[in-house]
Amino acid sequence: MEPALAALMTTSEPQSLLERAYIDAVEQVEDTDEISARVLDAAYEQFCRMGIQRSTMEDVARRAGVSRITVYRRFATKTALVEQVVRREFRKYFDQFLVDIRQAETAADRVVLGFVSSLRAIRNNPLIGGLMETEPDLLVPSMINDGGRTVAVVRQFVADQLRREQRAGNVSEELDVDLVAEMMVRISASFLAIPSRLVDLDDEEQLAALARRFLVPMLEPPAAGS
Repeated sequence: MEPALAALMTTSEPQSLLERAYIDAVEQVEDTDEISARVLDAAYEQFCRMGIQRSTMEDVARRAGVSRITVYRRFATKTALVEQVVRREFRKYFDQFLVDIRQAETAADRVVLGFVSSLRAIRNNPLIGGLMETEPDLLVPSMINDGGRTVAVVRQFVADQLRREQRAGNVSEELDVDLVAEMMVRISASFLAIPSRLVDLDDEEQLAALARRFLVPMLEPPAAGS
């Protein structure tokens, strides 16, 4: 496997791409200069059109309208460029998630919207969703065999939202938000990683009904003694 592809979910950095994207979204970090953003836009389009393996730094430079040297000055290797493109796509996912759940009026509605928008955002993303469909042997094992880091990052994100609901008095203080977030994330991840023959993931009404039936009840803490 090409090193750039393996970099999609794992890096040599202390934090994974997903973790850094999560932090960027929560802290609203904006640190990309105009030329770098232009190169990232071009790389995203190139990867979506031709795939990562078939794309070169020269292809990206040509699409961005800059020299190859300019691309290498900002991204020393193709692996570094791929990492930044994927990180930015995950950042967009977290940003959109936060926007979507703010449109809901109740905690239950936010759980439903969050579930539906999460599946939609990943599946409809031309790069990430496309790779999950065309390169499942790359992305699915990386999600499963990373020691739980991917699930842990998204769980932290969801748990943070549930804690906000607790502080606002929308859900019980007795709710184990970390455990509930873990279950919600694992259910969502399973639908992304393993195709379902019962649930149409393109039917948002069906997904919403599923979330109301199985996820919303998780907002209630277990009865005493159970």
